[in-house]
Amino acid sequence: MKVSAGMLVGTLCSGVLFAILIFPVISFTSARTATFPLTAAQDSAAFPDGAALYRQKCAMCHDQPVERAPARSALAARSPETLIAALTSGAMKHQATGLSADQIRSVAVFLTGRQPGGPGQSTPSPNLCKDGGGPINLSAPQWNGWGLDLDNSRYQPKPGIKAEDVPRLKVKWAFAYPSGRVNSQPTVIGDRLYVGCSPGLVYCLNAKTGCVYWTYDGGSGVRTAISVGPLPASSTAKFAAYFGTRDRFVHAVDAETGKPLWKMKIEDQPVSGITGAPVLYKDRIYVPLSSSEEVTGRGDKYECCTFRGSLVALDAYSGKILWKSYSITEPLKPFKKSAAGTQMYGPAGGAIWSAPTVDPKRKLIYAATGDSYTEAETGGADAIIAFDIETGKIAWINQVTPNDNFLVGCNGPNPPPNCPQPLGPDFDFGSSPILHTQPNGRQVILAGQKSGVMYALDPDNKGKTLWQVKIGYGSTLGGIQWGSAADRQNVYAAVSDVTAPADKRLPGIAALEIATGKKIWHTLAPKSDCVTEGRQCSNAQSAAVTAIPGVVFSGSMDGHFRAYSTKDGSIILDFNSGANSFDSVNGIKAKGGMMNAGGPVIVNGVLYVNAGYGGIQGQPGNVLLAFTVDGK
Repeated sequence: MKVSAGMLVGTLCSGVLFAILIFPVISFTSARTATFPLTAAQDSAAFPDGAALYRQKCAMCHDQPVERAPARSALAARSPETLIAALTSGAMKHQATGLSADQIRSVAVFLTGRQPGGPGQSTPSPNLCKDGGGPINLSAPQWNGWGLDLDNSRYQPKPGIKAEDVPRLKVKWAFAYPSGRVNSQPTVIGDRLYVGCSPGLVYCLNAKTGCVYWTYDGGSGVRTAISVGPLPASSTAKFAAYFGTRDRFVHAVDAETGKPLWKMKIEDQPVSGITGAPVLYKDRIYVPLSSSEEVTGRGDKYECCTFRGSLVALDAYSGKILWKSYSITEPLKPFKKSAAGTQMYGPAGGAIWSAPTVDPKRKLIYAATGDSYTEAETGGADAIIAFDIETGKIAWINQVTPNDNFLVGCNGPNPPPNCPQPLGPDFDFGSSPILHTQPNGRQVILAGQKSGVMYALDPDNKGKTLWQVKIGYGSTLGGIQWGSAADRQNVYAAVSDVTAPADKRLPGIAALEIATGKKIWHTLAPKSDCVTEGRQCSNAQSAAVTAIPGVVFSGSMDGHFRAYSTKDGSIILDFNSGANSFDSVNGIKAKGGMMNAGGPVIVNGVLYVNAGYGGIQGQPGNVLLAFTVDGK
């Protein structure tokens, strides 16, 4: 449904890497109040023992947090409504199996020390724009979708900012999401900016001022970038904005008004979802499917695993599914019992976390896949896959890491019984492939992996590896994580290495010559000056990077946002978002913090970036920042 900007009470923009806290259970009733399954008037003493239920259901992951689960202290910083949402209809629904609504509420109250609907849920100033905005012009300066272009280059050739002016960038305005933790990426078309957040709001803002044209409630977490495209003359709307939600729906809304046009569910597997941005090409929208079964699969009663990654093609005008093609082509079947006696299935996994890449010349679309969840053999995990763009038939697969079988927590001191044997290193491809055209006209596919390796593949020879260069140690949270950028000569990749051994970590950013793989420079991240949850924040650089002529931008997990000279890797701008609070244009207190997942976008002289992912060795926050030269 569509909601006005004044109907944002209790709506929470929060999420965890690979979707730990994502789904809403909110019913909007007015511009001043929001109702939840249980109200603040109820006495917590009348409810079950939340502490005991937490120890039984949650402590295993959150007291000594595994890679993708936030620490208990991070959960305590959330609102009780967010925790209720996660346990009721979100990614933690499986862990809450058998709990009543009262029991779920008691866990949320125990963790946060607050009743649902309590203090802090006041109505923000809506900051509505005074008019509905001018007509959309797809020829205007823009960053449309995840990677700017079909190649997913993340390179803005005409940014409206000169390289020599980048050190003078200052915040012009800040837009605050109603509560912390953001991981999406803005889309800008002329004077309109589109951005989503968890647990499901999509905003259309004025790109110059940050005022709100409209707000749409998608009903579930939105972490994808948004693509905008034209509609037929017969349509009631002129342009559509497309995005995916964590509950496996693809949405199309009127890009000018936010009015819903259609929505289509593309998967039934209960812990699957959409994290990679849908890609619009001609009259089709191509949507990748991922999952959080790596987390739920560790439960000793969970029949792991049944998810298979896929790419889905839909008619952009009606939402009709045209084809669906799985990354794992081998049939799913039972193959053994776990140590706890639970039936195991496979092969499974091969999630597609990132936006696919369109190759019009070869009529192919490329997708990067994640690891396998069981030891049942498959060639579709940790691979670059080429799909026929018309039919979805797989043209070729280049699997770079066989037998990478992994579930969260299996590399810890007390592995659960469902763990695959042998256990792999968890070296997903989390970032979109880049289809790069070299000065001589030859094309290569560039793909960065959580192993810390950048690959160059030959699209004319079934994806044959041309070169590979290791720039990071690699770890369960990267290596190379969410996205690289390529200009005419070089590819730029940020390195996370956040869970790598301390003496092996190489966080920072590197430049490689595309023609040869030669390392041009590698700038290590400065030591973090941030402390959160009683420990030093990580200086890992996990978020997607973005390049303009002469400069590449990269956000850090400690809240720093940096610009580097593409010539030598020297740091020419360092802005610490986590050390700052901001007076937002929409009247909510705004705080910077950890940068992860989505990267910056630059359009018409303005740089936009989200800050405040939080949760995993980092500060939560809730802000979209707009930078201009001297803040003017």
